[in-house]
Amino acid sequence: MSPTRYVFGVYHWRRRFRSIGIALGAIALAVVFRRRTADPFRRAAAELVAVGASVHAARVLRRMLSPPPWAVERAKYDALAERLPLADAERILDVGCGTGRSLVGMAPHVPPGRDVVGLDVFDSRIVLGNGPELARRNGARAGLEVTPIVGDGAALPLADGSVAVVTACRVLHDLEAPAVDQTLREIHRVCEPDGAFGLLELPLVPAGVSSDPDRYWPDRVSAAGFRIDVLERLERDGNADPYLVLVATPIAEPDDG
Repeated sequence: MSPTRYVFGVYHWRRRFRSIGIALGAIALAVVFRRRTADPFRRAAAELVAVGASVHAARVLRRMLSPPPWAVERAKYDALAERLPLADAERILDVGCGTGRSLVGMAPHVPPGRDVVGLDVFDSRIVLGNGPELARRNGARAGLEVTPIVGDGAALPLADGSVAVVTACRVLHDLEAPAVDQTLREIHRVCEPDGAFGLLELPLVPAGVSSDPDRYWPDRVSAAGFRIDVLERLERDGNADPYLVLVATPIAEPDDG
C-alpha cells in the first residue's frame, strides 16, 4: 500500500511552521555570528544557540508529523467501531470528521452501501488541507462513499431521529463547555430512538473545566439524554494517558436546564 494513499493534513500547522521558522532563523543568525567572531566564548555561545534551536525544530517537526498525515492508527477506531451496531446502521454520521481519519479508521466495520455522512466546519487554519473533497477522497480510498457536510455540531443540519449511529472522535474537547452540551443535545436529537452514539476522546476536557475526563464525558453524555452502555479506557503507547471509549443509547429528551 502506498504511504500516500491517505492524506489527513497536518494539525496546528501554522503555529508549528512558525515555530520551525523561528528556530531556523536562530540557527542562521548563530552560524553567521560564530563565523564573524574570534572570541571563543562567543563562538561557544553561538554553537549552543544553534544546537538548542536545532533540537527545538526537530521536536516540533516530530510532533507535527505525529500521527503521520498518511497513516491511520486503527486500534482506537477498532475499539470504538466494534462496540457500535454499524452492521445494522443504514445511516452513519461522524461529527467533526475533518479530513476523514476517523471515517477511514472505522471503514472496515461499515458494510457496503451505507449512507455515511461526515460533518465538519472544515477549518484549514487548524488542519492543513482540511476540506470536504479530501474527506470524500479519503473515504473513497477506504471503500466508503462519504457525503461531506459543512456545518456546526451545535446545529446539525439533519432531521430528528434520522441517523442510526453517530460518532465523535477526538473532537469535542476542542469545544467550549456550553458548545459541548449543545452538540451532545443535537446528537441526541438526530439519533434514532434505538440508535447509538459512540465517543472516542483524549484524556482532555474543554478549557476552563476542572472535572476529571473519566467523569466529565459520561456525565455530559448522560445529561444530554443517553444511557451509557460502554465506558472503557483504551491504553495508548508509551506513558500517555488512555483514551476514553464510550457508547450510549438515547433514552429520553434531554433536560434543557
